[in-house]
Amino acid sequence: MPNPMQKMLMQAQKLQREMLKAQEELAAKEFTSSAGGIVNVTIKGSREITSIKIDEEALKEAGSEIIEESLISAINTALREIQEANDQIEEKLTHGNGGLPF
Repeated sequence: MPNPMQKMLMQAQKLQREMLKAQEELAAKEFTSSAGGIVNVTIKGSREITSIKIDEEALKEAGSEIIEESLISAINTALREIQEANDQIEEKLTHGNGGLPF
């Protein structure tokens, strides 16, 4: 039977494995955001932009400033969603303690 220190070490190792797995899953997940129907941006949880689509009509009619602002908005929204997902993972695994769940 493990002593309390060994038990704590085993729990920490388990938490580390679970955190690594969750982070890998998050890194592979895609987050898509749209800004005003003008642009759609897809970013992986690893924060790699995988797709940017700009509506052709908007491209013809809107000025570059509107397109640029829409891109910034869509990218920032997707990045916030990634951060929120990461925060939820940490909260779930650490039980809100900011550390080990024991």
